[in-house]
Formats: sequence, structure tokens, C-alpha cells
Amino acid sequence: MAEHRSMQRAALLDAARSLLSEGGTEALTFPALAERTGLARSSVYEYFRSRAAVVEELCAVDFPVWAAEVEAAMAAADRPEDQVEAYVRKQLELVGDRRHRAVVAISASELDAGAREKIRAAHGGLVAMIVEALGAMGHDQPRLAAMLLQGVVDAAVRRIELGAAEDPTVITEAVVSMVLRGVGG
Repeated sequence: MAEHRSMQRAALLDAARSLLSEGGTEALTFPALAERTGLARSSVYEYFRSRAAVVEELCAVDFPVWAAEVEAAMAAADRPEDQVEAYVRKQLELVGDRRHRAVVAISASELDAGAREKIRAAHGGLVAMIVEALGAMGHDQPRLAAMLLQGVVDAAVRRIELGAAEDPTVITEAVVSMVLRGVGG
């Protein structure tokens, strides 16, 4: 019974990822989840009490995987500058990943305070990864620099997600250049 419930929950989360990546937060409804999984709508409520609960679970499951990929890319780099570059490139590379599209759609939605706090905490963990490298590069306020750097990455993510006129590769190269050399570079 526990294994069956676990499989159903995983199927619901997979359906939620698909719905979010295909149609944004408006597409994430309990009737749509039920249809995608073959469950009765009332059964969906046995697993999740609300859309916010689905969102929280997706963040709890998907964000650590995404963050681990960013961390692994950074760990493969030796110099702090290369770690910063890996941090930027990996995040922008993951924009096309279904898990990432779901997280982006989630962050754009109206969520309750608890869900927003969990997303903020997960995002803070991502920003914390880069603080040491920025300190090693000589930033006197590496935490502030990390938060600003993440803001640039977030802006690039939005630009890519919106289907900007520029190719995603051009956006990535511009962000890497801006982050490593400043806006004058």
C-alpha cells in the first residue's frame, strides 16, 4: 500500500511538472492532474490539499536536484572565476529542463506565504554556493555580490523563457561576460 501511494504521488508530481512546463501555473489544476494520471479528482485531494501543496512538494523534490547539478559544475572548476562561470552557465543550461520550467512557473504564481518561504530558502541555498568563490575573487561583500549575480542570472532566465529575440547561447555569453568582466566588458 505504501509503495502504491508513493508511485501515485510521483505520478502526480510528474503530471504537475508537465502541466507547469506546458501551460504555466494556470494549467496546474486538480482536474488536469486527475486527467493526466487517470485518478479521480477526489483522489488527488488524498495526496495534496491544494495547488500550493503540490508546488511545495515539487520544490522540495526538484530544487535539490537542480542545485546539485549547479554545485557539481562548480566543483569541477578549479579557479574561483571558473566556478562563477560554471554557476552561471549551468543555471542557464538548465532553463530548458522540465524541472526548471516548473520551478520558474511556480515562482511566477500566486502562492501562500509558506510556499513562498520554502522557495526563498531553496533559492538562498543556491546563492550561498557562490559566496566563497566571490570572496576569493576579492569582493568585499561577497554575499551581496552573490545576490546581485543571481539577479542577473534570473533576468537571463526570464529572457530565455520568454523566447527573446536573442539565441539562448548569446544571452548566456552576455551574462558570463557581464558577471566576470562587468558591464563595460
